[in-house]
Amino acid sequence: MTQPTLIRRVPDGRPRLLDAFCCIGGAARGYQEAGFHVTGVDVRPQPDYCGDVFHQGDAIDFIRAHGHEFDFIHASPPCQGESAPTKGTNAARLTATGRSHPRLIVPTRTALDAVGRPYVIENVAGSEVRKDLRLCGESFGLAVLMHRYFELSGWTVHQPAHPRHRGRVRGWRHGEYFDGPYVAAYGKGGGKATVEEIRAAKGIDWSTDHVNLREALPPAYTRWIGAAFLTARMEVAA
Repeated sequence: MTQPTLIRRVPDGRPRLLDAFCCIGGAARGYQEAGFHVTGVDVRPQPDYCGDVFHQGDAIDFIRAHGHEFDFIHASPPCQGESAPTKGTNAARLTATGRSHPRLIVPTRTALDAVGRPYVIENVAGSEVRKDLRLCGESFGLAVLMHRYFELSGWTVHQPAHPRHRGRVRGWRHGEYFDGPYVAAYGKGGGKATVEEIRAAKGIDWSTDHVNLREALPPAYTRWIGAAFLTARMEVAA
């Protein structure tokens, strides 16, 4: 159910969005294109961030302190600790080497619920996010599949149809090379995508950082989500 919320705009008329765990701003660019003024926060410095404002610091702490100042909040907690291999086959290896990945979805949700603003949490298939929405690169004609799931709170949107994939992801699998219309935008070697291929596949033209490009959402996903949220707000206001 979409609940009425006062939209507080910046001087140029755009509603305010908080982009938590922002990385280089794949999500930010999409929301900007949908009409938002975007403030990003990330624990790491992000010199390539494309949003309107950037703060370096703990994203959950920032949500608690400043989340109420925004009309909509997008959060992309790190997914490395949420994937099936990390929680399954690789879990013992990580423990043995003394390494671990943070599990931040639950504390992020707790902070967001306390703030009370409409939000979306994005993550991978094996994560703890509620699967309210699934988006795929094929829905936007992209050369990357990158299935991502979104938990929504304070608003709702219909699930778009998941189009049939046109073929395989290009690269090596168990010693055999497969060609296809999609690139593997993760890792290195084995026919995985180059920096330029990831930039083209995701529609990200402002960074050449290979690791951050692999992690970034395609802006097309959040352009769609942002437009859907603003439409839902207008329908409630009417």
